[in-house]
Amino acid sequence: MQPALVTRGLKKDYVLREISVRALQGVDLTVEPGEFVAIMGPSGSGKSTLLHLVGGLESASGGEIHLGIAPVHALLDHDLTLLRRRKIGVVFQFFNLLPTMTAAENVALPLLLDGVPARTAAMRAGEALAWVDLVDRADHTPDRLSGGEQQRVALARALVTKPDVLLADEPTGNLDQASGERVLGLLRRACKETRQTVIMVTHDPAAAARADRVVFLHDGRIIDELRGPGLSVEAVVHAQFRLAG
Repeated sequence: MQPALVTRGLKKDYVLREISVRALQGVDLTVEPGEFVAIMGPSGSGKSTLLHLVGGLESASGGEIHLGIAPVHALLDHDLTLLRRRKIGVVFQFFNLLPTMTAAENVALPLLLDGVPARTAAMRAGEALAWVDLVDRADHTPDRLSGGEQQRVALARALVTKPDVLLADEPTGNLDQASGERVLGLLRRACKETRQTVIMVTHDPAAAARADRVVFLHDGRIIDELRGPGLSVEAVVHAQFRLAG
């Protein structure tokens, strides 16, 4: 079976005040369809940079990214835009909902941008909101929703296009424990029910322990990984301390 994601020798350089800083130093990563992978590491280790490159939000300085059979690193702007719109879902820490739109309108937006008829988009948005148990909030704007509800709307929006890969950047970082657990439960459920591939950046060992595999980055390199069964919060914390030492 074709992997959902493959990166080979992935590099990213940033120029800061005429000084080049390498954020990623040759990352090789393979993620299988339906796999839930958590990425951990200290601040500045390259976690979010890796997610941005995979999602086509930034261009790589070197190496390859393959999303299924699509060579993300080699796509022209138009093709990359279509790939992001149709094959990649993204959930951010701070929700990124449009404040003047209702929950249903926010969820339907990716479909409308891709030319899906309004009636079909509204129907699919309703189904996505039902999946995250927010049908009764469909007509609420973000300012009338709790943080946890906003993140579930954002998750519905990311999944409404049925993407090949869902990227989640600290999806529980701005939530209380109960709301965070609910979002993680939905991510886990998406993997189980629809074989959704999920790649999540997190600093939280409890969130990482919900994944099938935890990949540890340090100074732009993958230095270790843990995988289930038996993946636990204690195992993740122990690995963090061991790698830090």
